[in-house]
Amino acid sequence: MNFFKFKFVIKSNKMYASITSEILQSLNEICGAEYVFTDAEQLQNYSHDETEDLKFLPAVVVKPTSVNQIAEIMRIANAEQIPVTPRGAGTGLSGGALPVHGGILLSMEKFNKILEIDERNLQATVESGVINQVFRDAVEAKGLFYPPDPASRGSCFLGGNLAENAGGPRAVKYGTTKDYILNCEVVLPNGEVIWTGANVLKNSTGYNLTQLMIGSEGTLGIVTKIVFRLIPLPTQNLLMLVPFYSPEKACEAVSAVFRAGFIPSAMEFMERDAIDYVMQFVDVKIPVKDEHKAHLLIEVDGNDVDVLFKECEQITELMYQFECDEVLFADTAAQKNELWKMRRAAGEAVKSHSVYKEEDTVVPRAELPKLLAGVKSIGKKYGFRSVCYGHAGDGNLHVNILKDGMSDDDWHNKVPHGIREIFKLCVELKGTISGEHGIGYVQKGYMDIAFNSTQIQIQKGIKRLFDPNNILNPGKMFV
Repeated sequence: MNFFKFKFVIKSNKMYASITSEILQSLNEICGAEYVFTDAEQLQNYSHDETEDLKFLPAVVVKPTSVNQIAEIMRIANAEQIPVTPRGAGTGLSGGALPVHGGILLSMEKFNKILEIDERNLQATVESGVINQVFRDAVEAKGLFYPPDPASRGSCFLGGNLAENAGGPRAVKYGTTKDYILNCEVVLPNGEVIWTGANVLKNSTGYNLTQLMIGSEGTLGIVTKIVFRLIPLPTQNLLMLVPFYSPEKACEAVSAVFRAGFIPSAMEFMERDAIDYVMQFVDVKIPVKDEHKAHLLIEVDGNDVDVLFKECEQITELMYQFECDEVLFADTAAQKNELWKMRRAAGEAVKSHSVYKEEDTVVPRAELPKLLAGVKSIGKKYGFRSVCYGHAGDGNLHVNILKDGMSDDDWHNKVPHGIREIFKLCVELKGTISGEHGIGYVQKGYMDIAFNSTQIQIQKGIKRLFDPNNILNPGKMFV
């Protein structure tokens, strides 16, 4: 086992203590030596998430198994001024789980129990390390539905979904993580344990601490248990793929669907390059003509299949007003799975092609054509190519900027200026700089675009109230 000599390190104007042999021994006593790691392999494994190619080594990785253990760890860290980075599954795309100041990497992977599914009240209580898909499958087996379904649903943790207010394709009809959380158990930076609310659908008692935790990216407290509300499971769904000759026309069609009175359960946008990369990356075969430049993937759901067929027919008629080609219907479960496999593989497929930066832009859905046109114009100005896809029904466009043949100098110095212009465009269009990936480490330098100094100071004040010593996930969200 590797031990660390006592010393102080100064980063970002904050003095942190590093791990001593005494502190390491305390961690061993709290969690058991089998759950405390300082070997090079484990430190490397937990030095990164899915954000670009960034890596920061922690001094020690700890895998607690109880709330009391986390509370003890936080009491020591707070007293000794040691940074603690909470981590879920490591699927984040904004660097929220990167231990940028070293210290303790606190993994929540042992908090993986579904504690109760309350069918009488349509609620469930789970630990924060439960995988999204595992939870969805468990409640669906009882005829219940938990809609938030991010692309990483097969591996991401519910606690991480809470930290980033994750959404996914079905957020367009059903909302994001914040719409399903009633209450949560939280370990504060000083080691105190609180519940943030009550297990009720209506609550007008005091400030809404539950919602404050959602989207706070692990900077205010460590969520250990979550109480979710559930809804009845829709029994039927229909899925169609709409090819367009113009990506701008595809974007224009999005808001037209809602103005016509339809609320799809999913409405996803993919431009041509994204589909091409997917078909090179996974075994998916979609009939795509050379003149097709973008697609919309549209799903409707409910309990009456005849009503859904009629709705699809009406949406199809509407699509033809926006210069689309023949609309394709998925007739079988296998065809539906194939189309969803294509959409969910888009991110990984694009990333396999080139070094990249992924921006998570969001605007009112009617402004999508302006946003897409602006992204392409800004790319030409700064010499980069982008591949766009995302949750069109929410106005949430994922912009993947590819390095391709750009020089390192241009990549590191020109591209950030282009990203800043993209974010300014989002705000000008009444949107903001992240829809579901969060700010984390990589986007914090752009927060001045979304907020003025007063708004930023209010948020920093909240952080200081919860974490006066700035030990919990430091270096995130704010410069």
